[in-house]
Amino acid sequence: MTGTKSGRSLRRLRIRLRHALTDVVALIYLALCAVLLGWALVVSLTDDSGESMAAVVPLLATAPASLVVLALPDGAAPLILAIVFGALANATVIGWCSHTLRGKSY
Repeated sequence: MTGTKSGRSLRRLRIRLRHALTDVVALIYLALCAVLLGWALVVSLTDDSGESMAAVVPLLATAPASLVVLALPDGAAPLILAIVFGALANATVIGWCSHTLRGKSY
């Protein structure tokens, strides 16, 4: 019986996440984060000195969840992963808040 209950709980959670991440405000935030990440990658790749701090901008735009990068090893892949994780986590919260403020339920 507990398997059925947990199956329903996971399904409900998946539906709530989908609603939160497909909210217009959350999608605008995700698009902004994608643009900032793309800009940071272009600036960092075209900088010959190797002293570009452009990655700080998308990192701060996706904080606090993206600050897990401090616990990850150095490199571009963990940084990008942390920014993507932070953007998704923040977009979920933004979408939930947007739905709640508009009075819509899941």
